Amino acid sequence: MLASLGLDTEAESVYRLMLTQQDWGVAEIAVHLSCPEDSVRRALDRLAELNLLRRSVQAPGGLRPVSPDLGFQLLLQRQQAHLLAQQQQFAESQAAISKLLDEYSELRTGERHGVEYLQGIDAIQTRLEELAHRSSSECLSFMPGGAQSAASLDASRPLDEDLMRRGVRVLTVYLDSVRNDNPTVDYAEWLHDNGGEVRTVPALPLRMVLFDREVALLPVDPNNTKKGAVQLTGPGVLTALAALFEQVWECAVPIGCSRSRDEAGLTAQERELLRQLTQGATDEIAAKKLGIGLRTARRMMSEMMARLGARSRFEAGVLATKAGWTD
Repeated sequence: MLASLGLDTEAESVYRLMLTQQDWGVAEIAVHLSCPEDSVRRALDRLAELNLLRRSVQAPGGLRPVSPDLGFQLLLQRQQAHLLAQQQQFAESQAAISKLLDEYSELRTGERHGVEYLQGIDAIQTRLEELAHRSSSECLSFMPGGAQSAASLDASRPLDEDLMRRGVRVLTVYLDSVRNDNPTVDYAEWLHDNGGEVRTVPALPLRMVLFDREVALLPVDPNNTKKGAVQLTGPGVLTALAALFEQVWECAVPIGCSRSRDEAGLTAQERELLRQLTQGATDEIAAKKLGIGLRTARRMMSEMMARLGARSRFEAGVLATKAGWTD
């Protein structure tokens, strides 16, 4: 139940028992839980690492459990610090990718130094089919833009089906907003049922498909995918893209799991909207980043302002900072 906080089943069982039987030693705990003493000792080491056990003053050399009120608060703070570190890594990677795309934006057509430009939807779809057919280990993709169109889903299905049939690992990240779109959710469930994995995040840096960590397709312009795509094969670039995917994947939530709220009562989507707006993005740009409608973005912001008791966007920013809603 507490695995997300770093507490495995054995450690949780030992901790619960020690709260009521503080004078028991390793042997008594092992007998009561019907597990080896080595497992109990590993659990005690883990509890001490998480600061749920401390040295006993009354019994020198012994350990005492920290009260749940304090212990779980420490665990939540530890997890929050970890999440903030991941978000910082994500932001840094996103900035690096944007810089990388700017460096290649001056290239026109043809293949240069592992870069090939593709113009037109047909050319892009043909290349996707070729790369998917050659893929042998994994296909990693970011799918921003919110709810996927029927045409996009229809074009993706035969490629994903062929990949999964051949045992290729298919990992896809959508925006949180797709959870409200039945066709996209149905497609995600179909992927899961056939061996794929789908997760969601509040925002994505760009559209990307990465095959076997050897070749990637990205839009020439992340803000306008109709301008064409660029195929990258340089090892340095692909290493960066794979690292970006892994960081986003770690922060993403499986689509079958509910989106939780943080200690401030905010969803990840609400916090991302607040971050976008406090960094100067317009309502329109923030809504596009999150894959939601403009009216939905404004409604979410109004609800957060009401919770803060703010009468203006400026006041909301000040109060959000005081309340710890912003980094």
